[in-house]
Amino acid sequence: MKSYIRWKAGFSPLKVGAAAAALLFTACGGRGVRTHLAEPFPAKLSAWHLFIGDPAALKPNAGVIPYDLNTPLFSDYATKYRFVWMPPGTSATYSEAEVFDFPAGTIFSKTFAFPDADQGDKQRIIETRLLVHGRSGWVTLPYVWNREQTEATLDVAADPATVHWVHPSGTRYTIDYVIPNTNQCKGCHDTSKTVAPIGPKARNLAPAWLDAQHLTGRLDTVPAVAHRLPLWEDRAKVAPALAARAYLEANCAYCHNARGAASNSGLWLGWDEPDPVRLGLRKPPVAAGRGSGTLAFDVAPGDPGGSILLHRMDSNEPGVAMPEIGRSSVDRDGLAVIRAWIASLR
Repeated sequence: MKSYIRWKAGFSPLKVGAAAAALLFTACGGRGVRTHLAEPFPAKLSAWHLFIGDPAALKPNAGVIPYDLNTPLFSDYATKYRFVWMPPGTSATYSEAEVFDFPAGTIFSKTFAFPDADQGDKQRIIETRLLVHGRSGWVTLPYVWNREQTEATLDVAADPATVHWVHPSGTRYTIDYVIPNTNQCKGCHDTSKTVAPIGPKARNLAPAWLDAQHLTGRLDTVPAVAHRLPLWEDRAKVAPALAARAYLEANCAYCHNARGAASNSGLWLGWDEPDPVRLGLRKPPVAAGRGSGTLAFDVAPGDPGGSILLHRMDSNEPGVAMPEIGRSSVDRDGLAVIRAWIASLR
């Protein structure tokens, strides 16, 4: 079941000056969420008070809101639990094309879990990543869960976690799940050399987000259905181009855009990119080598096997695989979507 975020309405984003307190917290006798605006950040996830009760149940504290994305990022088939919290009396500011503007003190929480095949498919939480809007900008904080599932500890350079699980198709996977370090997190969240959220854009959120009850700012240009990313679970019901462009937006465009880490590649894969050459169609790669697999074009219309884009998605080899981080297995569902799109091109 999908759940959608509900925003606090009617106030402008919080302004935090140099003399502001380093710690903001809700009422409720100190049991509410705590957000830290500067170092030192808590060593334990529990210190943020994002969840209550059994830690592994991820039951959100008051004001902590679960949400989903229409088309999410692939992360080795992990189950993800997304939450956001903003300080009381604040709101996010709507943007038609960019990530919404979130107030200082905002906490994004994303938890990654797998059904553990060695424990009767009981869910095992691996990590929780926090993205916190601090005094000096956004900060990435990876917390690694213990085997007892009672606590997660801040680890800026964590070791991989071996995971055994069974895909719904019946295929058994053994994955050395890589927990990105803080620099790798910054690499994905890099926009013009500044760390920022990348998921919560109007086009990748449910329509329930997009009204004045949840956001401040101009709302008369809310994207029509045709301009929103389709639901990933509906990928077989929509045109191949829509499913593929949504997948590229979620899995590639955070680097492959004019302001991202891969801007110099000339391959820009955002949902709203109008130039077919920048999308890779009959575009030679900027840098040849192992990554290109001796192929001539990033996307060879009508020829999936001749397309560098598909070649790199279908590899786990360092220096070839794309995305470079965030996965240690090939996304077969995503591969099928991109293959169908390229095959449909003429």
